[in-house]
Amino acid sequence: MLLGSTLLDPTKTVRDLALEIPNATRVFEKMKIDYCCGGNKSLDDACAIAGVEVEELERLFAEAAESYAPQKGALDFQQLTLTDLIGHILAKHHVYTKSEMARLQLLIAKVIAAHGENHPELGHIGEIFQRLCADLTPHMFKEENVLFPYIEELEASLLQNRPAPFAPFGTVSNPIRMMMMEHDTAGDLLRELRSLSSDYAVPADGCISYTTLYQALEVFEEDLHQHIHLENNILFPRAVEMERKVQLALV
Repeated sequence: MLLGSTLLDPTKTVRDLALEIPNATRVFEKMKIDYCCGGNKSLDDACAIAGVEVEELERLFAEAAESYAPQKGALDFQQLTLTDLIGHILAKHHVYTKSEMARLQLLIAKVIAAHGENHPELGHIGEIFQRLCADLTPHMFKEENVLFPYIEELEASLLQNRPAPFAPFGTVSNPIRMMMMEHDTAGDLLRELRSLSSDYAVPADGCISYTTLYQALEVFEEDLHQHIHLENNILFPRAVEMERKVQLALV
């Protein structure tokens, strides 16, 4: 099936489709297909895991392609410099993640106090979210203070035709590998949250705070998926390739 100028090939990876097809990540979110941590799976395999028919996904991709209209000023992440891409990740996703973690921890405690007796799954949701926050906080710190500054310096080295900056970790692939492992852990915790909340379905006796919590957790999940997608599928591969180019330029 043709989607604009893109041939939808079920043997392609989810990652490649997320990069090639406009609005693909929105379709993947809707159909509960992991395009960030599980992006290396073929479309066929990903659909089987999600319990989605490939034909249905094809229809949704076709609709997305037909309705896609580039917004004025919309960012083309693959065309950004790595420094600008990092700036976007920091300003949009790191700032949001930090502020929402603080807000949601308070909101979860409030909802548990009001509904925890009748809904014991809330206690488990609180524990899982606490673990997620405990993982994400040092993760973002390492990106902001070690990995991202190195990538920015690496890009400057290439542009200015000078040696790569000193890398205490040997090669950029090493911290990237660690960051991707931590992304996998975050993805697992997000899936646990969704399972415990029955896909964020508010029970009949849920109050406004209960509804607010589940809506906010779902938005948090979607933002973190996009956040990880930008790093795993765009920033990190380009950083590895850029380091290789800098090294070759010095040979």
